[in-house]
Amino acid sequence: MTANLLLLLASGVSVAAGVYLLLDRAMTKMLMGILLIGNGANLLMLQAGGEPGSPPITGRESTQYGEQIADPLAQGMILTAIVISMAMTGFILTLAYRQYRYRTADVIEDDTEDAAIAASVGRSTSTISPDVDASSDPTTGRDTDKGDAFGPSSFEEPVKGPEKHHKKKPESTAKGDSDG
Repeated sequence: MTANLLLLLASGVSVAAGVYLLLDRAMTKMLMGILLIGNGANLLMLQAGGEPGSPPITGRESTQYGEQIADPLAQGMILTAIVISMAMTGFILTLAYRQYRYRTADVIEDDTEDAAIAASVGRSTSTISPDVDASSDPTTGRDTDKGDAFGPSSFEEPVKGPEKHHKKKPESTAKGDSDG
């Protein structure tokens, strides 16, 4: 199998341009970067799938390639990736139209209030409140050796048997008390 240098270069340029767009702060450019990376990966899979023109079915020899067949798995994966990328392209076009229509920017900015709160506390916001789960001590918040105590006791009392729910009427102690 020989590799096509032009397709390999196109794949490399596509992946490089996709990474460049992915590192931008605009959401539409990020999504376009994902599309370009996907197209570059499709070109690489196309190169790995076999010689161009060779049939993907065994038993069908071509005059040019003989008994060498192409890998049908790569072709199926590329076809699936093309369908997914077309749906992503439709989504990106919808976002671009919405930005044009409402004249909004999709640039992701730094949250200044979050940075101010983190600076006032003196540590990052991820360490302000610890994670607490069912295995934590309720008073100190530290982990215990019990593990996660999930089960019926943490939600409700287990259902009792029928003998506990239905009580019998108490019988009178004296036989003649009810007649009077």
